[in-house]
Amino acid sequence: MMLLSRRPSFTTVMLILGLLFLYLPMVVLVVYSFNASRLVTVWAGFSTQWYGELFRDRQILAAVWTSLKIAFFSASMAVCLGTVAAFVMTRYGHFRGKTALSSMVTAPLVMPEVITGLSLLLLFVQMAQLIGWPADRGVATIWIAHTTFCSAYVAVVVAARLREIDRSIEEAAMDLGSPPVKTFFLVTLPVISPALAAGWLLAFTLSLDDLVIASFVSGPGANTLPMVVFSSVRMGVSPKINALATLIILAVSLVTFLAWYLMRRGEAKRRAQLKQVDSI
Repeated sequence: MMLLSRRPSFTTVMLILGLLFLYLPMVVLVVYSFNASRLVTVWAGFSTQWYGELFRDRQILAAVWTSLKIAFFSASMAVCLGTVAAFVMTRYGHFRGKTALSSMVTAPLVMPEVITGLSLLLLFVQMAQLIGWPADRGVATIWIAHTTFCSAYVAVVVAARLREIDRSIEEAAMDLGSPPVKTFFLVTLPVISPALAAGWLLAFTLSLDDLVIASFVSGPGANTLPMVVFSSVRMGVSPKINALATLIILAVSLVTFLAWYLMRRGEAKRRAQLKQVDSI
């Protein structure tokens, strides 16, 4: 009976299998990034030569820098636009066109990327013919395109957080004489900051990972990292790609852990402040 009681439950077994299914390929990729062989499927000993080859590849390094710039500015603009859209959807009452606005804001969530990329390409071509901008597609057009679909994800995340907020706190601040703008920055913004951080990280990841839309709206002088990796993989997988993927996994893990720690620390501080207010 004791042995039977110690057996893991079905839920635990499925959880372990799910985690192995998700993360075991990443572990194998990290291990093979230290492979000495040029063939990615044949182990020939431990070596870090491919990391050196990676840092000497100027094409990949330039693509990494371009992707990071685009992802940073796209995520930042998406947070601003998505937060405004979330406020309109959750804080304003019924007005004419609210349903259409909500549908348009969330449409990129279900729209195929091929359609989004093609429509944005046609838009930029028509704008170039009418007003002369953009003369050449490049970093600016990719930034606009990524901001377009990333804003929808941020709006959904922030709107979910806004619906959970106890509005009595904001009303109490305004009853005490705080203007709406000051109330937003001192009361509402700290409460929704975890959602803003989560939305920014989600938008940054989506922009950094996008291939289809960037392929439509980019020009000859702007190649993002997914475009370079995809073109190189078509000619044969290089061990440098394993090294690059390992560094990306490490960077993403560190950023995610740092964001989780800061959000947890901010949430604990906010709860402590609320307890102090309640005790008064």
